[in-house]
Amino acid sequence: MVKKKSLQEVEAVTEPIAVEEATAVNSLKANLEAIKECDGVVGYIVRNTTSASIDLKDPTKIIDYAILSSSALDAGKVLSELFDLGDANNIAVNGKTIKMVSLIVRESKVSLFMDKSADSEKVLRKLHEI
Repeated sequence: MVKKKSLQEVEAVTEPIAVEEATAVNSLKANLEAIKECDGVVGYIVRNTTSASIDLKDPTKIIDYAILSSSALDAGKVLSELFDLGDANNIAVNGKTIKMVSLIVRESKVSLFMDKSADSEKVLRKLHEI
């Protein structure tokens, strides 16, 4: 017996970005601009599914920091799943002279780069004031 396959047509509907989502993104970017002025902050990378924004004091490090940010977030996700830790709220990487904190704020992945001596707790508190 031959079975007939039925085809179903699906229409993709693209909805415009809601005003409140755009306001949240603008608020996040405004907070990141304010954070960038804090002592010891080297810059940030913020990305979502459609775009990315990079603001670093040393533009020659853009590729290095972008790879570090992406790798840290991916590794954190893999390790959380591997050891059944649940969702990771943030990931901190400490180097010899720089430290990075990566976290997810709403739908955006944010990585903040700071000098080793910077107060990361103070910076994170400012970021969450949105």
